[in-house]
Amino acid sequence: MKILVPVKRVIDANVKVRVKSDQSGVELANIKMAMNPFCEIAVEAALRMREAGQADEVIVVSAGVSQCHETLRTGLAMGADRAILIEDDQDLEPLVVAKLLKAVCEREEPGLVLLGKQAIDGDNNQTGQMLSALLGWSNATFASSIEVNDDHFKVTRELDSGLESVTANRPSVITVDLRLNEPRYASLPNIMKAKKKPMDKLTAADLGVDSSPRLQVVKVEEPPARQAGIKVSSAEELVDKLRNEAKVI
Repeated sequence: MKILVPVKRVIDANVKVRVKSDQSGVELANIKMAMNPFCEIAVEAALRMREAGQADEVIVVSAGVSQCHETLRTGLAMGADRAILIEDDQDLEPLVVAKLLKAVCEREEPGLVLLGKQAIDGDNNQTGQMLSALLGWSNATFASSIEVNDDHFKVTRELDSGLESVTANRPSVITVDLRLNEPRYASLPNIMKAKKKPMDKLTAADLGVDSSPRLQVVKVEEPPARQAGIKVSSAEELVDKLRNEAKVI
């Protein structure tokens, strides 16, 4: 089985995000970028399947600016076999990404597409579901456990009310949640080896996809600053303020 793992380049999760002065978006200049944490979990899941003899090849794919090759090299250093970079300077929307991935799937014919349930920048949680619909493949989301069988995958999903087990027939698109695994760190020898692993470069035009945006960002604003808290001297004063000022009781 061949596994395709889409990965996204995002602002590092440990970096404070700042809005541009013209409010056209968030500041990306001279900002540390990294692989989306949910994508790291998907790469780790695919590698474990290959190590268990359940997969033959793991391919990482990313769509976006040319710097996305750094994110792909991270995936290769973790252990992926090869990479595909779809270069495009536009801010790609989930539907466009899903169409690009559909075209890649038609070329590569994987048995499984593993991707993060969402990216920490847009938080859209859309690409996996859209890709499944475009391909006509089965889909399971928010996976916290994946069991590989001969003709299907058994996926445990995390819900607000508990856990749900579903069966997804092959081929399938599965989006992963945080508690699926703990991603490995790339060792120095593997980082060096990653530089020699193959990386194919394509464009949206090569895949026959129009990447023109359909949405327009009107304005990006910082969230309102929280007011400072106050100290109360007694439980009675606390209850009084909750009742008469905050009006929550």
